[in-house]
Amino acid sequence: MGPLVGSRGLTLRRHVCFNAFAAAIPRQVIYRNSRLYSQVVKDEAESSSKRASVLDLWQKYEANDELLGLGSEDVYVGLLGKSRNVSKHLSFADLTTPSGEIIQVCSSSERDSKAHDDFRQVPAFSPVLIRIKQHEAANAVEPTTSDGSSKRTVYLDSIRALNSVPKNLIVTPEVQFPPTKRHLQIRFHPELQARLQFRSWLKGMLNQSLLQKGFTDIETPTLFKSTPEGAREFLVPTRQKGTAYALSQSPQQYKQVLMASGIMRYMQWARCYRDEDLRADRQPEFSQLDMEWAFAGAETVQKDINDIILGALTALQPAQSYKEIRGEVIPVVADIPSTPPPADQPVAHQFTNITFADSIAAYGSDKPDLRIPLRIHALPDPEPFRNFVGMITHLSNPLIEAFALPLNGWSSSDARKFITKFMDELPASLANNPDGKPQILIHDSSQPLCGFSSLGFEYESVLDLLSEKEGLQDGDLVIFQAREKPAGQYYSGSTRIGDIRNLLWKALVEAGHMQTPRLGEPGSLQFVWVTEFPMFKPVEEGEPGQEGAAGIAASHHPFTAPLSQKDLELLFTDPLEAKSAAYDLVLNGIEIGGGSVRNHIADVQDFIMRDVLKMTDKRIKDFSHLFEALRSGCPPHAGFALGFDRLAALMTGTPTVRDVIAFPKTMKGEDPFVQSPSKLSNEQLAPYGLQLRSKSG
Repeated sequence: MGPLVGSRGLTLRRHVCFNAFAAAIPRQVIYRNSRLYSQVVKDEAESSSKRASVLDLWQKYEANDELLGLGSEDVYVGLLGKSRNVSKHLSFADLTTPSGEIIQVCSSSERDSKAHDDFRQVPAFSPVLIRIKQHEAANAVEPTTSDGSSKRTVYLDSIRALNSVPKNLIVTPEVQFPPTKRHLQIRFHPELQARLQFRSWLKGMLNQSLLQKGFTDIETPTLFKSTPEGAREFLVPTRQKGTAYALSQSPQQYKQVLMASGIMRYMQWARCYRDEDLRADRQPEFSQLDMEWAFAGAETVQKDINDIILGALTALQPAQSYKEIRGEVIPVVADIPSTPPPADQPVAHQFTNITFADSIAAYGSDKPDLRIPLRIHALPDPEPFRNFVGMITHLSNPLIEAFALPLNGWSSSDARKFITKFMDELPASLANNPDGKPQILIHDSSQPLCGFSSLGFEYESVLDLLSEKEGLQDGDLVIFQAREKPAGQYYSGSTRIGDIRNLLWKALVEAGHMQTPRLGEPGSLQFVWVTEFPMFKPVEEGEPGQEGAAGIAASHHPFTAPLSQKDLELLFTDPLEAKSAAYDLVLNGIEIGGGSVRNHIADVQDFIMRDVLKMTDKRIKDFSHLFEALRSGCPPHAGFALGFDRLAALMTGTPTVRDVIAFPKTMKGEDPFVQSPSKLSNEQLAPYGLQLRSKSG
């Protein structure tokens, strides 16, 4: 029996002690000590009262398969909704059954006055068991729900609540429960429940497609070892003092070992852990669909990923299944058609392939959002605009990039007000850009040269380039930004003009001045494969990288293979110019997955770690298990990991993965529902050879 804690535990312990003591003392002694006798009597009375109360609750709410009568045609269980009282003698309420079906329960005092009285006394939102009257037509029914759909109606014969409900529980369509009441959020926020149901459906569809392709589902350990893969790790100390596990950042090394083990197609719904700075689309623990292919390259991986996603989208039929729930557009699993889509049904998705270099040039980002109209263009010859160039940058030989955003009939004066506010609120990293502040011009036919006089008389050639010969109208925007001409391969994930373009588009959409396709409509799901990434980039401050001494880090991870022999040769002379065989999948401007062809030749992997990254012998030894597997005749292989939380969030119209996770962490990495993480004591740490550092230490 474990220790009793809390006030209730103290009461029980005191009661046990007094009873044991009283049993050992002659009754006449107890009588002589009236205070002791009074305490014994009091404790016995409390115990008897508590016993009666507990037994009463058990008998009132007891439930098991036999008592519930499950399987009987006249018995239903579920959660009771609010009562709708048509009159004193007639009431309705919805019952949500375990299958998700919503049944309308009709209670009439004319048919059964006792059942009707019981029905009106059961609080809303109670778990209940009801018996219905068989072979009785439901005439007095509400014909349709609020959304126009019909519900099956049954007549009440009897009802029994299976638990109590807090009297202060208030539920209305406007009520928003806090994260500390996550169970109430899930139950009473229909958009959250719809997202969790869709997540489950999507997982099942992807899983089924991979199994049909011959993948083997294998679980790998979560308790791993500390290795420099690129992100900060969570460490788990053990009772073997001085040792610790690291929670797996990903199953990367295990799945490569499985390729050497003869598993030709591997998959896993993996839990991963990274101690990173949190954002709306990031959690310290997350789920990814992890895959690896033996005897395969990038083309095979991308085809299989396209197949499984397209299979899910075809079954989903977005044009039919996306519905509006409390102002949000979300796929409703119950509304997914069971029949194949008609041949002429419009598709919501599009798949595009683009290289990293082209993505940076056209969209200013390696995560392009193809819902944004038009693209970025570099001015082919800035010389005719040298006065304008001198106004926006101090660089002597800059690259001038620009893009246009058509606003469809917005007045020039309204556009000017919006842009003034936008520029005033621009983040410091863009407003104080050392290459020069962005310049935004507004098409205004009432102004000289339509508002582009600062460009000079050659302005029309710029507008033709940026509008792709479609022309611009009053209120349309043209944005310019200068940057240094890259001396070699560009390796950052975005340019400043790309950041401005994304920021401005989002602000315009939120303000209602630009439209984005509604989820389920054509063009609303824009998938992009980005390929041919730089293999390495300079180490950035605060990033752990691979802890090498070369001052560079792998752009993806150190197991990624060079794109070609030419890129392998560049590793000997200029690693920052080498391209990798890495590929990312982006959806609506958010990365949802990434992978690469792996280094399956042990000596190449050793060369990259030892000679290119200049990792220490000690750190390289941490990967000895992987090198042993590679040297055992490991076949060529490639892999991919799909960020399932992000995919589910984007497909259900929410910017935060917290909306598709049942019990998520906050931006501080805390779970407000269970109040984790919790503080530790020295007593808890002692078995691990650890202790809390004193504040003065």
